[in-house]
Parts: sequence; C-alpha cells; structure tokens
Amino acid sequence: MGFFAKYRDEYVANLKLAVPVALSQLGYVIVQVSDNLMVGMYGGSDPVPLSAVSFGGIVIYVLYFLGLGITLGITPLVGELFARGNRREPAGYLQSALILYTVLGVVIMSLQLAATPLLYKLGQPKEVVDMAVPYYRLLSYSVLPVMVFGAFKQFLEGVGNTKIAMAILIFTNMVNIFFNWVFIFGNLGFEATGVYGAGLATLISRILNPILIAVVFVAVPKYRAYLAMFSRKLDFMRKCVRLLQMGIPIAGQMVLESSAFVVTSIMMGWFGTEAIGANHIGATYGNCAFMMSLAIGSAVTIRVSHGYGVRSARRVRMAVLSSLHMAVAWGLLTMTGFILLRKVMPLPFTDNATMAAMASQFIILYGIYQVSDTMQCILVGVLRGLQDVRAIMLISFVSYILLNIPVGYFAAFVLGFGPEGLISGYTFGLTAAALMLWFRYRRSMANMCGSGLLRGK
Repeated sequence: MGFFAKYRDEYVANLKLAVPVALSQLGYVIVQVSDNLMVGMYGGSDPVPLSAVSFGGIVIYVLYFLGLGITLGITPLVGELFARGNRREPAGYLQSALILYTVLGVVIMSLQLAATPLLYKLGQPKEVVDMAVPYYRLLSYSVLPVMVFGAFKQFLEGVGNTKIAMAILIFTNMVNIFFNWVFIFGNLGFEATGVYGAGLATLISRILNPILIAVVFVAVPKYRAYLAMFSRKLDFMRKCVRLLQMGIPIAGQMVLESSAFVVTSIMMGWFGTEAIGANHIGATYGNCAFMMSLAIGSAVTIRVSHGYGVRSARRVRMAVLSSLHMAVAWGLLTMTGFILLRKVMPLPFTDNATMAAMASQFIILYGIYQVSDTMQCILVGVLRGLQDVRAIMLISFVSYILLNIPVGYFAAFVLGFGPEGLISGYTFGLTAAALMLWFRYRRSMANMCGSGLLRGK
C-alpha cells in the first residue's frame, strides 16, 4: 500500500472536520482583517488609524485568549464521553460551562476595562493610544458574548459538528463588514467614526454569535435534547473543577504564546508608528495562515479525543500522523507564498510607501516560521485530545517567555538588527515549542499504552 493510500481516509476525516473549523476560526481573523483594511482605507497615507487598530487589538489579546482558551477545555471532555455513547454527562458539562463561562466573561471584561489606563504606560505614540482606547474598550465589551458563544461552539466540536459555528460566523462576519462600511466611513446617514466605528461593528457582530447559536440549539431537535437534560441537581462544582482543570492549562498556553506576540508588538512601537502598522500587516497575514493550522489542531483534538474515548492507540496515532503530514504541507505552502508575494501583500492595507516597504520585509520573516508554528499548534491539539494539558504551560513558558522574547530583544536592540530582529525571536520560540511538544506526545503515548489506558498498536 502506497504512503498516500495508507493515510487517504485519515486526511479526508481530518479535512471534514478541519475545513468548517478553519472557516469558523478565520471568522475571528476576518473581523480583525476587515477592521484593518477599512480603517487603512479610511486613514489613507496617515499611519495613525491603522496603528491604533493594531495597538488596541494586540493589547487585548492576553486576557482575551485567557477566556477563549478556557472555553476549549470542554471539547476533549465532551468528545471522550460522546465516543462512548454517553449523552447526559455532556449535557451537564454544557450547562456548567454556560454558567461558568458567563461569570468568567464578566470578570475578564472588567479586568480589561480596569486596565485601560495602562495603555498609556507602554511607550507608544500618544496619538496612537488616544485613538486606540475607545476601540479597545469596545473589544473588551465583546469578551462576554465570545465566551458564551465558545461554550456552545466547543461543545458542538466535541460531538463532532463543526459546521454550525462556521455558518454563524460567516454570517456575522458579513454583518461586521457591513457595519464597518456604515460606521467607519459614515454611510446611510451615520457620522464617520473611523477606528471607533470599527470597534462598534465588531461588538455588534460578536453579540449576534451567541444569540444565533442558542437559537440553533432550541430549534434543532437533537441539540434541543441536550438542553432538555439540563437539571437543577447538576453536579456543578465537580464539573466546573474538571472544566477548569482542562481549560486553564490550555488558556495558559495560549496566553503565554500570545504574550510573546503582544510584548514584541509593544517593543515594535519603540521604533515608531510605521513599524507598528507594518508589523501588524505581517501579523495579520500570519494570523490568517495560522487559522488553518488551528483548524487542523481542532480536528485532531476531536479525533484524538474520540480515539481516546474508545481506548484505541491505533486511531490516535493515525489521526496524529496524518495531521502532522498536513501541517508540514500547509507550513511549506504558506512560507513559499509569503516569500514570493511579499511585495504585493501590504498594498491593500496602506498607501504609506514606508510602511508598505517595511511590511514586505517583515512578511518574509513571518513566512520563515510557518512550519514550526503549524507543527506546535497541531501537537497542542493532540495533547488536548489526550487530556494531557499540564505540560503545555511549562513548555510554552520556556519557549515564549525564556526564548522568544529575550532572543527577539537581543537581536533587535543588542545586535542592532532593529524591527526584523524582534520578529526573528518567533522562529526560536515556535521551533522550541514544536520540538518539546513532540517529545511530550511520544512520552504520553508510551505511558498510556504501557498502563493499558490505550490498547492496540
């Protein structure tokens, strides 16, 4: 049997789950991209509006990813139970998650709003911060609906449905773009509000997400059945503890990884307004490419959790290896595209020649680490599916805090490589993460097979 034939069914199974997730995850990025593109058009050759959206969007990432990461904890728990034919326990997890994530959403939103004055303490140009603050506040308000939506979305992924969230996010992305056109440029009789309008459009679209997905759960019988199993006798505390045991390490990994990008972006501001905008153009394309990696990672979490649920080592291994093959292929494709199209890619975002030229150089560096980034993302998804999530926080701390940030700072300010040196730190951090996560996966599989938790070759 040829190599492709051996894994063909695995690739198909991955893609059936990954493509809808990719479109769903891309939805989050499209919101940011549409803000960037339309604010860039609004600003023209003035770099301040685009830099304000960049700064306001990046500083919110740390707490935003804390909340988003916690919601991912429900997927492997539900996936394992679903594979065993258990339906009542997943319903209990959904009920607990909706309560827990709502409370955490309020807390995170409050912390983000309370942190607003700190934006002026990060060494950024004052005119950028002044314009970014209202945008930042509107994004802070959107955290609560994001977390409620996350409870429903990640539950659906656990039971193997990735299409409903995709359809909802595509629709609300179109709503976001429409309201961007209305509020940013002042159409349909509204006043042009620029950056503030972009934030308002994003908030509206994110509020729609949990409303629409709740309607689906009420309207579709097989999902309404889960709501019917909600109970006042819910073992709430036990389920919350389990959700947090899974969610906090996942969130910690996401926070540590995003911290490297946040700190690097803040240091980028020390090189001026054009550097902020140029870096954000490169990061935007990097995020778009990352969405497919994240989708394959989500798909492998679902498939590994189902294999783990029926205790099949073979199902787990085949899902992992096929996902890694796809990861390498996607990483090489995006790296090649970034390098070849580097001079064209900045043009839709800005008329500022200096910013565009700088961005084209940054895009090369964003392309170089694509394979490592995709690999580490898939391996995080694998460990989530195996419910082995504690180690990923330590790995992330070493990779992103001890390696990524210091290497970037040293290259930029000590060796004198400037902004390009900051971005080079990502390659070191992401490559280290991919290697350590691979060794952790191998160790976990050996332990689980040795203990009888997984059976078969």
